[in-house]
Parts: sequence; structure tokens; C-alpha cells
Amino acid sequence: MKTVLTIAGFDPSSGAGVTADLMVFAAHGLFGTSCITALTVQSTMGVRAFYPVEASILSDSLACLDDDLPPAGIKIGMMGTRAAVATVCDYLERLRRRGSDIPVVLDPVIRSSSGRELLEPEGVDLLKKRLLPLVDWVTPNHSELGWLTGRSDIKSKEETVRAAEDLQREVIGHGGKPLNVLATGGDIIPPDDLLVTLASRHHWMSGEHVETSSTHGTGCALSSALLCRLVLGDDLITATRNAKSYVAEALRSAVPIGRGRGPMNHLWPIR
Repeated sequence: MKTVLTIAGFDPSSGAGVTADLMVFAAHGLFGTSCITALTVQSTMGVRAFYPVEASILSDSLACLDDDLPPAGIKIGMMGTRAAVATVCDYLERLRRRGSDIPVVLDPVIRSSSGRELLEPEGVDLLKKRLLPLVDWVTPNHSELGWLTGRSDIKSKEETVRAAEDLQREVIGHGGKPLNVLATGGDIIPPDDLLVTLASRHHWMSGEHVETSSTHGTGCALSSALLCRLVLGDDLITATRNAKSYVAEALRSAVPIGRGRGPMNHLWPIR
């Protein structure tokens, strides 16, 4: 039984955040641990507020888990504050210094789908300059890719490719190694994803539009499923395709609950 770690916010409606991540891990046969960066007040109707966890608690939690249950992979989601980003960077730097090469996947949660800011501007700046050089994968949607690269309106496939390449170059410019960019297309029609690999090779992954109101946390689930597939030994292309297939079935098999954007069926593989 391999252990994987999620560092993210707590969503009490379980559509996203650590509770959803833990379900994705379980659905892939992996044991999940979690470090909560913020408590949120939200439901299927959207995010009302969030309350960051103190950086010292994050640091202690990460050290405690790493000492007893060292992860075979890490997924990073919402962090909320610059202090949280700095704490996660400190932890990853310690892992890298001791030679750890486990996969680290960053889902750059900057703003909720309902429009609430979930990472302060100073945190976004530190994420770009210090955190991105420490991870292996980043999985932004088109809006997040635009925020990370300064491109305000990414519409075409050509613009998506240029933005992803810009992001790779920016990370190298900040002293990081090349990273894989998976620009997710769930917010566009058709929902095709772009994978730009370490070697700057482009792969378009075709997607299907699933008609459902249970779409809360799709990006969160995709990044977590991607991490699972990497930990289970898939290569880059296979891991991406399997993660997309997992999310598609979670959407298809979801039962609508709540009055807004409900959760997907994260546990469909074991039901």
C-alpha cells in the first residue's frame, strides 16, 4: 500500500479539497494523508469564506507525517496565503535535498469557480517564482494559465501552446528544472487538454463534454488522479489519459445533489 499526500484546503461539502482528494486516492488503491491549508465555508452553491491555517501548524503537520508516513507522491491544491506557499516550499526543498524524486503535482488554485480569490497576490507571485521550480507537474485551466503567464484571454489552441511554453521558460528562468504542463480544457468547448512535456513536445488529449450539474472539483480530481497514475507507474501520456478517463466516468456516474454545482462520483471504481 503506497501513501500519497494532499496539501490543500478543506471543503465541507466534499466536492473538492482534501476530502475529495482522499476519495480519489482510495479509488486508485492508494492510502491518502492530508495537510489542511485552510478551512472553507462553502457548499455546492459556492465559497462564502475561508480561514487560513497558521503556517507553523502546516510545518509541524508536514514534518510529523513525513517522519511516520513518507509519501510516494504529493498533490498540492489550494494554499490561500503567501505563508502557506512558503511553508510548502520549505518542505519540498527538504525533500529534494535528501534526494527524493517522488512526483509532485500542483493544481494552482487561485480563484474559485464562483469568483472568490483563494490565493492572495503575494502568494501567487511566490508560487510562480519559488514553488513552480520545485514541482514536476502543473495542471492549470485556461484562466489559471492566463494568470500565471500574464495572458489575459487564452482562446485558441495556438495561444494555449504559447502560454504553456511561456510558463515552462519562466520556471527555468527562476532556476527550476523543466516541468510538465497539463493545460486542462474542462472550461472550454470541446474540453481538450494540452500536455507539454519536459522535452517541449505537445500532445492534445481529446475530451468529451458530459452533460451534468455535478461538476464541482473537476480540476482538483484530475490533478489527484494524475498523481495516482504516476505513482502507480504510468508513463506521462498514459497517466494523463487514464486521469481524464477517471474524471469523465466520475462525471457520467454522478448523482445530482445540492442546489448548485454538485460533487462528482469520486468512488465509482470501487462501487
